Amino acid sequence: MTVNESLKKAVKGTAVAFTGMLIYMFLEFIIRVIIARNATQSEYGVFSIGSVLLNFFVTASCLGLHVGATRYIAYYRGKEDYGKVRGIIFSAAQLSFIASLICFLIFFFSSDLLASLFHLERNAVLKIFAVAVPFAVIIEILASFFRGFDRVQEKVYFRDVLMNILKLLFIVSVIILGYSFIELVYAYVLSIVVASLIFTVYTVKKLPVRGDRKPVSKELLLFSLPLFVTNAISMIILQMDTLMLGYFKTTAIVGLYNAAHPLAQLIQVFLLSLVLIYIPITSQLYSRGLIDEIRRNYTILTKWIFSITFPFFLIIFLFPGAVLNILFGPLYAQADTALALRILAIGMFIHVFLGPNAATLVVLGKTRLNMIDCLIGAVMNIMLNVILIPTHGIVGAAIASAVSLATSNVLVSAQIFHIHKIHPFATSYLKPIMASTAFIFVIYMLAENLFGILTIWNFISFFFLFSVIYGVCLVITRSIDEEDIMLLFEMEKITGMNFQYVKRILKKFK
Repeated sequence: MTVNESLKKAVKGTAVAFTGMLIYMFLEFIIRVIIARNATQSEYGVFSIGSVLLNFFVTASCLGLHVGATRYIAYYRGKEDYGKVRGIIFSAAQLSFIASLICFLIFFFSSDLLASLFHLERNAVLKIFAVAVPFAVIIEILASFFRGFDRVQEKVYFRDVLMNILKLLFIVSVIILGYSFIELVYAYVLSIVVASLIFTVYTVKKLPVRGDRKPVSKELLLFSLPLFVTNAISMIILQMDTLMLGYFKTTAIVGLYNAAHPLAQLIQVFLLSLVLIYIPITSQLYSRGLIDEIRRNYTILTKWIFSITFPFFLIIFLFPGAVLNILFGPLYAQADTALALRILAIGMFIHVFLGPNAATLVVLGKTRLNMIDCLIGAVMNIMLNVILIPTHGIVGAAIASAVSLATSNVLVSAQIFHIHKIHPFATSYLKPIMASTAFIFVIYMLAENLFGILTIWNFISFFFLFSVIYGVCLVITRSIDEEDIMLLFEMEKITGMNFQYVKRILKKFK
């Protein structure tokens, strides 16, 4: 598999994954907005804490197998050892199912203690969320099997689209029928149950498995357990602030913070889309010793992901208060919430700027290094939360989250550079960023002075304007590579759009 072939495969997979991830995060975000607007701030805070705890127990139940299985299925496919591929699938399904039942029981029977710890008046909400644990794990594990076969569409169809459409339909139905907040939580969990059952039936019929099963449980588990720790730690970095706000403050404060937090999470949607297909493709390259190809792919793909993300980040970072007001309403557009959003956006910006570093470390088999880097970030996150939340509230939580996320990402990037000199910092990546930042700053100053209350149409206009400025800077700084033009050809095939004029300009200035 050459650089161009793997890049073509990556852009096709990323296009599918991005569509699904965009739908998933958009619908999940819309669901949160609907819940926030149809519940009190305190109830929305209770929902946010329940959702975070659900994610923690699902992560624990997966045992890192949803990443390890993808890597090993792709790895043994590259070696054409289909007996071990079958063994990976059987072992991952068995281990994750047992773990999910244990985590369900722990979550369910500890709900009273957890409700007391986070000052929740309704412990029944946590019991309802606990029921969703095994079903959510089924969805994650089954999606990882198909990803190991370079098939992202199953994850898109069942996890990203079907599950969230069901959530939206069930929740809207509950609201229209006039039911209370507790029924809204039932609707949210029921959608997960239904989606997992449909996905299971599909997998039994469609999963491409062949050959006699070879025992690989120990190998898979030893590889995946560090990933489990890493994923748990990543959850701490990204969502511990919500739980600690619930512990130190009130559920109403948690509700305010969870207007800013999911908005900042949207910044990484393009990077997450790439990682879904990046791991299996890069694992096959690594199994054949093609390190130069991995190094080049990393640079090109990071530049593309950042180029798409940059304008979106700027909208959130430059106009946080206005964005919160439009989406969540004036009650959530407070000065502290806007500042928290801006801080969280910076943390996510650094994460995207450094590229798929953690995924690369996984591909290289250095899961323990990844675990140590994340552990350092998690310890920092907890310490900063304990210090900052009592005095600075949601702003302190945002600082803790952003600093710990940036720290862990820098450490991971340092590891992959040390091992194989993999990094994204080519001049073609850095020059357009520096050039466009100056122009965008001038536009921001003009917008602050000329506009009063910003509307959704203002933001759409700014997004396209920022995109054009970055694109022009990309051209005039001669930051176009041969692979960029090749990827544009692939995008033309996928979308059916005609980029002939753009390609002529790029060839002229590359």
